Amino acid sequence: MRTAGVDLAAEKKGTALAILDWHSGGATLRELHLGVADDQIVAAAGTVDKLGIDCALGWPEEFVRFVTAHNNHTTDGAPVDGGMDWRRTLAYRETDREVRAQTGRWPLSVSTDRLGLTAMRCAGLLARIEEGGIPVDRSGSGTVVEIYPGASLRLWGFTTTGYRTDPESRRVLLRTILDSAPWLDLGIHQSHMITSADAFDAVIAALATRSAALGAYTPPTPEMASRARREGWIALPNGERPFTTLAQ
Repeated sequence: MRTAGVDLAAEKKGTALAILDWHSGGATLRELHLGVADDQIVAAAGTVDKLGIDCALGWPEEFVRFVTAHNNHTTDGAPVDGGMDWRRTLAYRETDREVRAQTGRWPLSVSTDRLGLTAMRCAGLLARIEEGGIPVDRSGSGTVVEIYPGASLRLWGFTTTGYRTDPESRRVLLRTILDSAPWLDLGIHQSHMITSADAFDAVIAALATRSAALGAYTPPTPEMASRARREGWIALPNGERPFTTLAQ
């Protein structure tokens, strides 16, 4: 099996791509790239079994309906009250609420935070991947899946304090990860994960994508499946396959 992880940013700068080869009892980091353009991600989608993207794959349905109705000068049958509770229904997807329930933390809102610019880029990527003949199911059942590296690490039991901003914290965290996974061969790329938080998250995304490929994540309920195919669904590790056993 081959999995890829993308730490997506609004532009090439800040975007990283990692590709892991999985073999009997182990995994090898074959590629790790920084400053990654759309073409490289689209090409990678055609060479892997599963591609995990750290970015929202869609927008909340209520937000989409609100913007459409507002543009058409209608309420679409849903009165606008402007209150905070109402605004939260527009800010978060069902998968975001699931992340909150499992981790105690809200992901960034794709409709109200700066993540929106990155999500627009992601929408273009998904369209290009589909144009290349790879069907995209935003609920994660196909080749592409939505990944949340930080939450994945915490659910695997790792301490993530400061790792996005502090190289020394990344060094300590990486040492802990490798102690837990002697089967993981990072080769010459280990130093890049310490110097770049984007590279670090791309590798974690590729690891979490393996978890998703093995079915060791919490999928949307049957009632949520249709919505998840439109809004996207974050594949959070669910404990059925602990981090230490991902290579088995």
